[in-house]
Amino acid sequence: MDFAFVQVLYTHKPRFRLGQLASHVVVALIALVVIGGATRVMEAGLACPDWPLCYGSFLPGKQMNLQVFLEWFHRLDAFFIGIVLIIQFVFSLYWAKFLPKWLPWIYGFLTLLVAFQGFLGALTVLQLLPSLVVIAHLAVAFTLVAIMSAVTQQLLNPGKSVFPPWLRFFGFLSLFSVIAQSLLGSRLATSWAAHRCLNFGASCNLLELHRASAIPVTILLTSFVIVSSFQRGLFFNQWPYFLTIMILTISQVLLGVFSIQLGMSEPSLIIGHQLIACLLVAVISALNFKGVGIDESSQSLFINQSTLETCHG
Repeated sequence: MDFAFVQVLYTHKPRFRLGQLASHVVVALIALVVIGGATRVMEAGLACPDWPLCYGSFLPGKQMNLQVFLEWFHRLDAFFIGIVLIIQFVFSLYWAKFLPKWLPWIYGFLTLLVAFQGFLGALTVLQLLPSLVVIAHLAVAFTLVAIMSAVTQQLLNPGKSVFPPWLRFFGFLSLFSVIAQSLLGSRLATSWAAHRCLNFGASCNLLELHRASAIPVTILLTSFVIVSSFQRGLFFNQWPYFLTIMILTISQVLLGVFSIQLGMSEPSLIIGHQLIACLLVAVISALNFKGVGIDESSQSLFINQSTLETCHG
């Protein structure tokens, strides 16, 4: 085997393996957000009255029901994500000479962010679900999803961004608008404003604001895809991302309309609404940070060594 080829394999293996692991963490984070949404919708946020244990034990077998399971599993998923991020941080330090210089700093920041997320999670229980703390909890979760999705792309697809700078700014604007709209929806849900408005005709300002702001966000996402389609090379190579964004956007609008029409009484629609918001954050962030042109050929030399590698992430 050629010495240069062996060197390429050894140099890119740590990066590729960490990229694989990061892609799995993104899936776990999305699951964490969805389970958290289900916990809120099913009014299970206080199903475990203590923290970090649940009824004083790691596995509350005697008290286990659907609500306790949701809260317990939400904490368990968060715990394992924290452990995996610490492992990634350690490996990024161990393989530092083979990895981008920014990676250990990012993993260090993510580790601290997960610790802060745990602190907010404790506050939601100990302070009996204060609305602003719950919103901050969701904001940190979306931040974790966006950053991990970006890190995954930079590890697996390193190089210059697929976007020109002006279009990348458009992508970031779309990303932040989705997060802001989701946090507004969280405020609407955690303050029970939607139920008060639909059932009693009171406190409708937040609901109207959420519905009104959904229009410019939808227009922005649609415009982002349409403008990108005029960049022929970009759209031809990245069309699965843009198609996914459009499908998710349409689905999000429909779920929002159906949820309101049904008086916010169908939990699966509300949970699906939060799931799609989280998927939009992950996909848009991945597209914004996907690279092309640098190390592409050398990376493909390693990937082609196994037909199983492409299934990861």
